[in-house]
Amino acid sequence: MRLSSKVDKLPYSPIRKLVPFAEQAEKAGKKIYYLNIGQPDLPTPQEAIQFLKDNIPEVIAYSHSAGMEELRRKFQGYYASQVGVDLPLSSFLVTTGASEALIFTFSVLLNSGDEVIIPEPMYANYIGFASVVDATVKPITSKIEEGFALPPINEFEKLITPRTKAIMICNPNNPTGYLYSYDELRQLAELIKKHDLWLIVDEVYREFTFDGKKHISILTFEDLRDRTIVIDSVSKRYSACGARIGLVVSANEQFMDAVLRMAQARLSPPTLGQILSLGLLRLSMEVVMNMVKEYEKRRDVTIEALKQIEGVIVPKPSGAFYTVAELPVDDAEKFSKWLLTDFDYEGETIMFAPAAGFYINKEFGKKQVRIAFVLEADKMERAMRILKEALEQYKSMQP
Repeated sequence: MRLSSKVDKLPYSPIRKLVPFAEQAEKAGKKIYYLNIGQPDLPTPQEAIQFLKDNIPEVIAYSHSAGMEELRRKFQGYYASQVGVDLPLSSFLVTTGASEALIFTFSVLLNSGDEVIIPEPMYANYIGFASVVDATVKPITSKIEEGFALPPINEFEKLITPRTKAIMICNPNNPTGYLYSYDELRQLAELIKKHDLWLIVDEVYREFTFDGKKHISILTFEDLRDRTIVIDSVSKRYSACGARIGLVVSANEQFMDAVLRMAQARLSPPTLGQILSLGLLRLSMEVVMNMVKEYEKRRDVTIEALKQIEGVIVPKPSGAFYTVAELPVDDAEKFSKWLLTDFDYEGETIMFAPAAGFYINKEFGKKQVRIAFVLEADKMERAMRILKEALEQYKSMQP
């Protein structure tokens, strides 16, 4: 029996591929600091959980395929007040997490053999979702020495072919934490218009910006409204990853009509997740801002500790809750596996996501890891202490 050839193109998740080794390490009695996955440890706001409990219906029924109208109106209000854009209700469609929003978007935009240009390192599932629709991701490499800033626009232009349909970015970026500036976004906008392309922007980490910097939504570029698609989610903003509620936002009516037809084919997004999201969107944004302050503290502790370790190269991220660090090792995946199988410091070890999995050009990320600073500041400090000890021991073992 043969499987689809698309399966051969699907990469294993760099975030989860070492999980079996972590499970064995835990069985052996080791304590693991999980820095591989963007799972916040901050509690989901209890007011929203209580709202869900108070509003569970007797029948967990299907909702409208685009999502409950009340929830879409809540999102519409959020975008008007927090993002600064007034869009019609038809511009919002609720999905089963941002993942489904991306699958819908790629399915609607990309034919077999079409190309989408994405800066690398990139969220690894972009590659997988493109594979599902038999499209090709063409990477353009951002450099750790430049803080993972947007590569020069002329380098983007060199990659554009007759098969290019879209450019995609994540802002703030997963896995690097880079926050794109107005000038960078403006340059992209002009390129998109010049070559009649779509621009897809994953803005899931929109609120997570540090050092007083502000996120600029691509939707605020009015001259780009008819060719812009935004991917969003409640997962990170409200520490509610398991709610599985995402969002596709676009002012392009033709695109949104096509997405709605796909949504109808899968019937509806999760009813209970939508009710929880209604509770989340009733909260003051102060709840979110308090979370952001906590992540900024964790970032500062993590980056300061990393900069004290000899041989480590790490830029200071301005957004999200990740950083990509280059370690003084020959192979970061081999080192990350060793941390779980052969190392501990006082009975403890750490788990990273090897960054090569976030690149298509694997050689660029061979010595890099993505670190999610999702644990309390003292735990992040302890984890970096363990890393320092591990690197010293690993170095002494090398020939």
